[in-house]
Amino acid sequence: MKVFTTITFIILFSTSLLADIKKPTPDIKPEDVIKIQLSSLMKNNEPYLNAGIEQTWEFAHPSNRAFTGPLQRFTKMMYAPSYAVMLDHTKHEILEVKLDNNSAYFFIELTASDGKMFGFKWTLEKVMDDGIFKDCWMTTAVSTPMPLSTSS
Repeated sequence: MKVFTTITFIILFSTSLLADIKKPTPDIKPEDVIKIQLSSLMKNNEPYLNAGIEQTWEFAHPSNRAFTGPLQRFTKMMYAPSYAVMLDHTKHEILEVKLDNNSAYFFIELTASDGKMFGFKWTLEKVMDDGIFKDCWMTTAVSTPMPLSTSS
């Protein structure tokens, strides 16, 4: 009975963690995709290790996934110096640059955990191919960080 209870607990706990990951749907707007991604990266290790990176990966466009590789490779990329500033950052602002029917461009101002400020160009496209992501807005590219200033 104890083994059954333990297994049941593990299954329920794992299911609740997976339920926290939002999946792309056609009704999520481009700016909301970025909000989901940045809010997750802001608390990367909640509720579990690299949950923010996993959530961000969920909204990576299929063409982006082909470039960045599977989740494990994407996770390593996020820990590289050029993107690690996004992890556990303290503040971000999303500025819309251009939005049309199938593509969206934003500029992100982000304050890293050490107080340094960076800018990112963030591009999304609507998935046009048939499949589970059809008509979903997903991230196609994020620039390397551009130093802006340091907060005082």
